[in-house]
Amino acid sequence: MSNNSLGRIGIIGNGSWGTAIAKILTDNGNTIHWWVRNAESVKYLRERNHNPHYLTSVRFLPHTIHPDDNLEIVLNNSDTVIMCVPSAYAQGVIESVDKKHWQHKKIVSAIKGILPDTNLLLNDYLVRDFNYDLNNYAAITGPCHAEEIADERLSYLTFSGLNDTLTSSIANSFSNTYLNTTHNHDIWGAQFAAVLKNIYAIGAGMARALDYGDNFLSVYITNCYREMYHFLNMHFEKVHPSNERPDFHTSAYLGDLLVTCYSLYSRNRTLGTMLGKGYSVKNAILEMSMVAEGYYAARGMQAISASFAIDIPIANHLYKVLWQNAGAAETFLQLEKLLS
Repeated sequence: MSNNSLGRIGIIGNGSWGTAIAKILTDNGNTIHWWVRNAESVKYLRERNHNPHYLTSVRFLPHTIHPDDNLEIVLNNSDTVIMCVPSAYAQGVIESVDKKHWQHKKIVSAIKGILPDTNLLLNDYLVRDFNYDLNNYAAITGPCHAEEIADERLSYLTFSGLNDTLTSSIANSFSNTYLNTTHNHDIWGAQFAAVLKNIYAIGAGMARALDYGDNFLSVYITNCYREMYHFLNMHFEKVHPSNERPDFHTSAYLGDLLVTCYSLYSRNRTLGTMLGKGYSVKNAILEMSMVAEGYYAARGMQAISASFAIDIPIANHLYKVLWQNAGAAETFLQLEKLLS
């Protein structure tokens, strides 16, 4: 199934999520230009037609991918650009080339985090620094793990954007036999939900490693969702009100939180598990081969929640473990008193 309404498609980033998106789009009959940071990985993809480091079981037909470590070349051959780099590196990647290369592009964010240098979502950064038209922007949220895409196990994605025609077109271009898609207009709420669920998943991993059981974890996640719902409601009322109130009780919000907290594929849960076992934050991050977005998100949400005057106490406690050397066990003793 090919969808040409997006024009030429570029993917920025070749981690597990970027590779999963490349699989989806090429399976659907699209050809992609693909920015890959490492020249050796580019060579490997060209010669062997699979990623040497992430989702290595996924094979690409040679004519469907055009990998390159030159970002300008990829951008110049793309009308729609899908951002798949971790949030910690996204701003650096964007600013590594002249602004003109980003002009008039449709941009789809597959980044589930906050840009740490600005404490902004990607769309807000683009508006502030590029005078970007948000009618050309969409964001991808789950619930969806790259590993299950690689195995073609039925998965779900939500696409959020202000331009319904564009967002619907993007959603349709991803839909296939192993991926169901839907779309909405809630670019801020859907992305902030993705940011928060990554923080909470770190806590879920800590709880499991600290030998809390399923009963506690169910209460913990319920309270996390209550806190997320409070933040999204307050943000909606204070910052981006509209006549169309988002439905937060859907898979892009609650479902993504559940799978990220429970799944063994979750890198954020994995980071939390290591911290609960006694790893230092520094050593746990060095041990992991992939970026856990919740680590940077915890710090960013401190600034954002303070600026909007929205209280997020569970996320605040986890921030203290990640950034202020608080002990995981002591922190969860405090959290026990907060949960109900």
